[in-house]
Amino acid sequence: MALEEVKLTDQIINVYYTVYNALGYGFLEKVYETAMLQEFERRGLQVESQRQIQVYFKGQLVGDYYADLIVENRVILEIKAAEDMHDSFIAQLLNYLRATPCEIGFVFNFGKEAKFERRFFSNRRKIHLQS
Repeated sequence: MALEEVKLTDQIINVYYTVYNALGYGFLEKVYETAMLQEFERRGLQVESQRQIQVYFKGQLVGDYYADLIVENRVILEIKAAEDMHDSFIAQLLNYLRATPCEIGFVFNFGKEAKFERRFFSNRRKIHLQS
């Protein structure tokens, strides 16, 4: 990972802890998503909420999903408010990374304990998924 991505991911993690420390546990996911969106904007980072992402299989559109947050058009954030981190959250994130040019993603869980997972999925590995 290049230094620029390291700095960006460090900022993203800092925003997560800022929001978690301020709001704690117990709100719905949308509350945390909105708080993170506002904090990214306050820090001057470009962020989009609920961007539609189309998913293709063998060149045919098979569906779409909405990314919770995309930071600087490079990092996908999936926001959860569950008791604990689940494997299905990571699988969901990896599928989102496969379907986009983004190579870095996070699952941020606002559970009883602050937990997150970071994943990378190289665009070189995605070429076969586009056709």
